[in-house]
Formats: sequence, structure tokens, C-alpha cells
Amino acid sequence: MSDHRPPTIDPQAARRWQRLPVDVAPWLHEEVARRMQERLDWIKRQPESWVHWEPLRGGLQAHALLAQRYPQAQCVALEATESARQRVAQSLAQPWWKPQSWFGAKVEVAGEVRQPAQMVWSNMALHMSADPQALIQLWGEALQTDGFLMFSCLGPDTLKELRALYQSMHWPVPSHDFTDMHDWGDMLVAAGFAEPVMDVEHITLTFDAPQRLLQELRGLGRNLNAARFPVCEDGPGTNSFWMP
Repeated sequence: MSDHRPPTIDPQAARRWQRLPVDVAPWLHEEVARRMQERLDWIKRQPESWVHWEPLRGGLQAHALLAQRYPQAQCVALEATESARQRVAQSLAQPWWKPQSWFGAKVEVAGEVRQPAQMVWSNMALHMSADPQALIQLWGEALQTDGFLMFSCLGPDTLKELRALYQSMHWPVPSHDFTDMHDWGDMLVAAGFAEPVMDVEHITLTFDAPQRLLQELRGLGRNLNAARFPVCEDGPGTNSFWMP
């Protein structure tokens, strides 16, 4: 494991990706989050407070599942931009006439964690970070002692078919490299987390047309590799799609 930032990720491209507006989380993000929340059956501790890290991109349907699982737990929904915070607040607001608004804990939408919580939940964010070790450190700072972290991310087998196609066509790589789970475990230990448990699951997606594949990939992320194509006819800021 290197102590430096991922060598294939362009920090400027990563920042541009973070600034892109989000209307709804990709289908795959919601599906991964649904499967991840099922893993909570293994954890006996019922958190009284939790942080949802970037729920807009991570999945608001998943947020509803977590709120149903921990109805009395205080939650902070953390988003970096004001527009994202407004979008999350509107999406999570309950009409006054619904019983859900009378009982249970309220959700605070904020730009920073002011009080450590007992659980931090982050879905499909780590592999898009230009400085994942710094992000892991922030997660640790947002946790109480003896709290626990639940996160998911793409692994090194991601897009292996697309990588093989690009290589056969002598094109630049279609994405930045994805970190192995053992390296994530090392980073967690280095950040002060105890006994990280890593779980790998393969999800195979098939598409009936290349256009549908590109649509899905554009929702999932961008190619942050510094060696991606430097220009694109679509205009500035669009040259990092997972496409040649």
C-alpha cells in the first residue's frame, strides 16, 4: 500500500465530479446500499446517532431503509454543497399530516459533523476520492469511540470487460484504477479503525445496447484517470466520461 494519493486519479477531475449536480442516485448505488444495510443484521449494537455521508449520491431510498431500521436514532445528512443540502432537505421532509413527522428522530442536513455519532454510513464514495486516506480520517473523526463505519466502493474487478476492450482497441484506459480491499483495510487500520471486516460481492450487469451502457456509466461516475483523453467535443468538463 502506498502512503500517497492514488497515482491514477486526477484531483481536478475528482473535484469537478464532486461539483456536478445530482438529481437522483444511480440504480446501482441504491442496490449496493440495500445490500449493505442487510449486513447491519450482523451488528447487535443499535446506534442512537448516525451520519449519512453524501446521501444524495449515495441513495435516498437507502436512507429510508436506515431510518426505518433505526427510527429513534438522530441522523445528520452530510452534504458538501448548499444546493445538495437543499435537495436532501426537500427530499427528506415529511408533510405535517403524516404520522412519520410526529414520531421518531429528526434529520439534520448539514455541511459538517459537529458531534461524533455512533455510526457513519458512506455508500459508493471512496473510490471517487482523490485523497481516500483523508476521507477515511474524516470518517474516523465523525465517529464516537466504539462507533462503527459502514462503507462501500467499487473494487479492482470493476469494468474489466471494458478495460479489455479498450486495450484491444489501443485506446487510453477507460477509468482510474480501483483499490483492492486489502489496501482499504490497511488504510482503515492506519487511520485508527480496529478490526476492519471487508466483504466482496460481484454484481454483473448486462445491457441491450451500447447507448444504455454509456447512460449507466455516466450516472455511476467519471473516468478520473490523468491519462484519459484530454479533449472532448461536448465542451469543457465533459472529457472524463467512461467512453473513448
